[in-house]
Amino acid sequence: METDFLVIGSGIAGLTYALKVAQECPDKKITILTKTQSDETNTKYAQGGIAGVMDFNNDSFEKHIEDTLIAGDGLCNRHVVEIVVKEGVERIQELIGWGAQFDKEPDGDFKLGKEGGHSEFRILHHKDVTGKEMERALLEAIKRRTNIELISHCFVLDLITQHHMGYLVTKSTPDIECYGVYVLNLATNKIEKILAKITLLATGGNGQVYRTTTNPAIATGDGVAMVYRAKGRIENMEFIQFHPTALYEPGVRGQSFLITEAVRGDGGILRNHNGDAFMERYDERKDLAPRDIVARAIDNEMKVAGTENVYLDCRHFTKEKFVEHFPNIYNKCLSIGIDITQHLIPVAPAAHYSCGGIKTDEHGRTSINNLYAAGECASTGLHGANRLASNSLLEAMVFAHRAYIDAVKNIDQQQYNKNVPDWKADGTSHPKEMILITQSVKELKLLMSDYVGIVRNNERLQRAMKRLDLLFAETEDLYKKTNVSPQLCELRNMITVAFLIVKSAEFRHESRGLHFNTDYPGKSDMIQNIVL
Repeated sequence: METDFLVIGSGIAGLTYALKVAQECPDKKITILTKTQSDETNTKYAQGGIAGVMDFNNDSFEKHIEDTLIAGDGLCNRHVVEIVVKEGVERIQELIGWGAQFDKEPDGDFKLGKEGGHSEFRILHHKDVTGKEMERALLEAIKRRTNIELISHCFVLDLITQHHMGYLVTKSTPDIECYGVYVLNLATNKIEKILAKITLLATGGNGQVYRTTTNPAIATGDGVAMVYRAKGRIENMEFIQFHPTALYEPGVRGQSFLITEAVRGDGGILRNHNGDAFMERYDERKDLAPRDIVARAIDNEMKVAGTENVYLDCRHFTKEKFVEHFPNIYNKCLSIGIDITQHLIPVAPAAHYSCGGIKTDEHGRTSINNLYAAGECASTGLHGANRLASNSLLEAMVFAHRAYIDAVKNIDQQQYNKNVPDWKADGTSHPKEMILITQSVKELKLLMSDYVGIVRNNERLQRAMKRLDLLFAETEDLYKKTNVSPQLCELRNMITVAFLIVKSAEFRHESRGLHFNTDYPGKSDMIQNIVL
């Protein structure tokens, strides 16, 4: 198969890019691949909203820029922050033009929310399912473009580079090129090659490397792992944002239900096991402090008390107000016996967002030629050491737009590489026992949660790396002997991502933003990005 523009992932970044390219280049073919259904993405589960300066009477670009820089704790690229904040408003207006509906006041103005780290009300939202609404609008717009093909249930195995044609490719190779991808077509169970002139990775996050995460099951860090295997540059993987308030359900593992930060923005209060409001002891902004501070505070309260959760108090809300703003959360809580007007909501931190990822420039270009990245899988320089709430959807749209502009300028200069060989699977067989894969996944999640969580130290990181080395060796041996499957490939990718998180954490001899190491509790005078 050949396509002009190949998009891996169907979240907001991938769909925005594909839609813009299709409009600009009606004679070109755009192919979107997704490994499950087209709407099963991290975007779909983004509850809170999208940040943008919409009220210039009370807000300004400079305020939004400053809030982002403060949250990023010294590691943001100011130029990139200015790009995203200033260009973001136009991207939001485009999204509205494509049909996205955001909540409005009775007078017709947008109803703007406020979340941790923001100095003004600037969050647009659609109830408590903002990402789902944005995904819906984009997918409907995509369906109206005849030159876009969206293929679901296709698992991308690897990026195709010179390596697959027998050349030695290393981190020092100056002109690594991407010619397309190998995919496992789950409908036919055949491995196919897709040649592309230009490829965009929009593969989302990697929260599934942790035992408890707000991310869906698909968030296994596939794009980051593929770029690392292809010898591309990966940056700042130690900065994993833990959302402070995921719904705590005893015995539930995997994807946790998210209690959006907007609940605290509307007045929700965190309380410990004794019922005390504790955030005032940790930060003057109390419950609206940035997420890294709130998550560490909750982690400390839980460890001191020996409990597995704290509580979010919304009993002072009227039922009408809560249901109007957060109907999805209200119904979920009620389904497990929690009436928010009478009961405290049990919450605990969960892996939520990766601030690092595939290193890109201000046009979304990676270190590999003809390969772009956007969305959570990319490290653009916006988030620094900690993402400001609701900046991620904004970033995805801005960099999808910038990648599209750069890609369409270059498309006519690109050619298909007809010399790419077919995938070789000689000498492999079906795995005899799936337990070899599922048990390794469990071990990986446990060691990352216990050793490389909200608070770290050198000994924990060393132990994590030793265990990862063993998991890597076992999994590579299995990979060489057996037929590829989504389960095996996801395990491989998660081990790679976990290695990158641990290795980056070992290199950072300080505590900054989302990375807190008790052996280096202070900040270093040397501000640096960790590039692997």
